[in-house]
Amino acid sequence: MSTNLNLLGKGLKYLGLLIFLFIASPITLTMGFKALKKFNNTPQEYVAYLILLAAAILIIFTIYFAFKTFNILLKAIFNN
Repeated sequence: MSTNLNLLGKGLKYLGLLIFLFIASPITLTMGFKALKKFNNTPQEYVAYLILLAAAILIIFTIYFAFKTFNILLKAIFNN
């Protein structure tokens, strides 16, 4: 039962990207809600909705990427 070092390296790279996504997703969502509050009843309100849409897509991708990353790390450590 040895560790696959190539797969572990790939998993750790993905983990670094995942930490960035864990930080960027809530910040983008917060920016969208603040923009929605600031641009209320103005033509720039569509920008706020666009930011909120991007944040929702980013959060869904972050959840998918987390499962993918931990699956790679488990395969690297337990050598399935």
